[in-house]
Amino acid sequence: MRTNVKNPLLVGVGVVAALLGVLFTFQGLGYIKGSGMTDSNFWAIVGPLIFIAGVYVAVVGARGPRPRA
Repeated sequence: MRTNVKNPLLVGVGVVAALLGVLFTFQGLGYIKGSGMTDSNFWAIVGPLIFIAGVYVAVVGARGPRPRA
């Protein structure tokens, strides 16, 4: 079975980054205890940014780069 994914490595890296962004967000908000990141405003802000970047990388990996006009 063939897929239309242009770069599976980018998709994998993007998914892992997005999952880490979710983890960091929940740690920063205090929902996941047990690390120095718990209840840290820095990780509550940076986590969603990492998530967004991960989703972007995964989408670019799935679609491929946009053709230049």
